[in-house]
Amino acid sequence: MLAPSTNSIPANADEASAAFARPHDYVTLDHGRLAYWRFGRGPDVVLIHGWPLHSATFRRIVPALARTFTLHLIDLPGTGHSEWDGPIDLASHATTLRKAIDAVGLSRYALLAHDSGAVVARLLAADDPRVQGLVMGNSEIPGHRPWLVELYAWAAKRPRIAALVLSTMRFSAIRRSFLAFGGIFRDPAFVDGDFGDWFVRPLIGSRRVAEGQMALLRNLDFGLIDGLDAVHARIGAPVLCIWGADDPFFPVAKARRALAQFKGTAELIEIPGAKLFAHEDHSEAFVALAAPFLARCSNGVAPPFGAMRSASA
Repeated sequence: MLAPSTNSIPANADEASAAFARPHDYVTLDHGRLAYWRFGRGPDVVLIHGWPLHSATFRRIVPALARTFTLHLIDLPGTGHSEWDGPIDLASHATTLRKAIDAVGLSRYALLAHDSGAVVARLLAADDPRVQGLVMGNSEIPGHRPWLVELYAWAAKRPRIAALVLSTMRFSAIRRSFLAFGGIFRDPAFVDGDFGDWFVRPLIGSRRVAEGQMALLRNLDFGLIDGLDAVHARIGAPVLCIWGADDPFFPVAKARRALAQFKGTAELIEIPGAKLFAHEDHSEAFVALAAPFLARCSNGVAPPFGAMRSASA
């Protein structure tokens, strides 16, 4: 079991951001070590980031959630502060993260995940009685392949093209365009704030960072994503999808139709005006939905989905 680390509760997003500058600890596994943070007190919740991100993407929601929950955050292989020489793909991430959770010593926990991290979370939650609930932000949908994601994956397998694409991100107009980050925030200028400091500038300025992030795209298995319906059928824990209503990558209508695939109860609540990264630029609305759901799951109480939908309208 991993030795206990800090259980601080950041006062605000700036304090949380400062904490992500250096890991609280590392989880050492066969192929390297994963950067690890723990905040707060209360029932355990594991937060899983998406692409091309690392754990600091949750800096805006950690302060509020840490008042009620013990939050466990891990930089996935190839990202952030983690050091890794093993496989980097979604299925391997699930295996690796399960080992990391075992090393931390969690016996019961909930999951909060976003984007490709929510694919990993679903693979983790399938047939695992330890998982008490799953909060899932905008993420991959079985049978749906965004053309831009397919284009990214194609480019990642061609190093010269990938390098050229990354070099164009130096221009603000490109960064804010739909071909880059324009489709993930309501206001494209958001990308040039602290989000840019954490994720964009390292991606275009560091070969190590770019290689780690491109590795996941090179190994992206659309067959695994298309087969998520069978994974959904094995998830008995309650599921809450918190969806940016204007997401151009993962349409809310298709996400809502996929709810019937889950073995347990599942509901989707939209955040009006939000796009793909609702937890970043609509963090207060995201927390207002996620926190009561997680609290009820940790207490073994069936979440009142309909009431939550009305409260968020």
